Amino acid sequence: MSTTTTATETVPGSISVQAHEDKPVSEQYKYAHLFPVFQKDEHYPPLTPFEHVDPGHRALKHENPRSFLANAKVTQLTPPIGEEVRGVNLATLDDTAKDQLALEVARRGVVVFRDQQDFINSPPETYLEWGRYFGRLHIHPTSGHPEGFPHLHLVYRDGKSSFNYELSDRTTATTWHSDVSYELQPPGLTTLFLVAAPESGGDTIFTSQVTTLKRLSPDFVAVLRTLKAVHSGYEQADYSRSGKRGGVIRRDPVEHVHPVVRKHPVTGEESLYVNRQFTRRIVGFKREESDAILNFLYDHIDRSIDSQVRTKWEPYTVVLWDNRVTAHSAILDFIETSERRHGVRITPQAERPIPALEGLKLD
Repeated sequence: MSTTTTATETVPGSISVQAHEDKPVSEQYKYAHLFPVFQKDEHYPPLTPFEHVDPGHRALKHENPRSFLANAKVTQLTPPIGEEVRGVNLATLDDTAKDQLALEVARRGVVVFRDQQDFINSPPETYLEWGRYFGRLHIHPTSGHPEGFPHLHLVYRDGKSSFNYELSDRTTATTWHSDVSYELQPPGLTTLFLVAAPESGGDTIFTSQVTTLKRLSPDFVAVLRTLKAVHSGYEQADYSRSGKRGGVIRRDPVEHVHPVVRKHPVTGEESLYVNRQFTRRIVGFKREESDAILNFLYDHIDRSIDSQVRTKWEPYTVVLWDNRVTAHSAILDFIETSERRHGVRITPQAERPIPALEGLKLD
């Protein structure tokens, strides 16, 4: 999936991309229609609450909730999180299989599907149809999207440009997060695929927030269940407002309060729900108290190698994960090679996080 590049061209949205000198970018790059654009006049009203019904609920009633994998080769990647699947064509799954898929991803955290040419080479309208089955599609307030398809979130970096949310003043660009956790109803089952990737590197790493929680002492977990934390999108908006990442803000930034420990609506599993990128403070605590707890939890997530799995982007790979029970980060170890990393994320929203402690009030 690597590309050889020798010249630079500009496509709509002021993105600088690499191209061969003898061919326009639209001819030499198959996925030019998925380049990110940033339209300065694109604005959306605040998101409104909606009722979410997770498809995994229906799969619980199936006699064999994993029957969609009957003819597949399934490899467990690590005991706590992750599996790889070969022999399932995502583009041909019926509704029953999609229900089972949602349950499988909830149970394993992340599922890597190989050999998905049909899915990836589908038109963008098909991506939207796929995503809407799992929830209301989210329009990202600051990231790039393909022209005419604001519901598709794009990750993009090449030798000249980066339109990712990268904090270059740190010793590492690895930042654990659960996507847009600052929304009132953050994402559940999420789909990502790369249409261009470096020859090596550029992997995505995931961690099981179920397992990171289980590693803590029961007494400490009991305290965490009583806590609420603020998740904020203001810093991400300020990053774009400064002119980076395309420099657009499509929706006014928000912050919301979520439980520090949440419960999955289908599996009932409890998981830690804080992340360095968007969690800001624990409600009701003084700054030093909040920082002490959150920094301990962030360090715990960073260091828990035995809760993590690293996904390598073979050609035509589609990765699905459940944002409610995982955190993840791109690994930017390929920057000096100047290769292109170009991905499409389909991001359905789910329910407002359910507190693990019954009766914990979030308002």
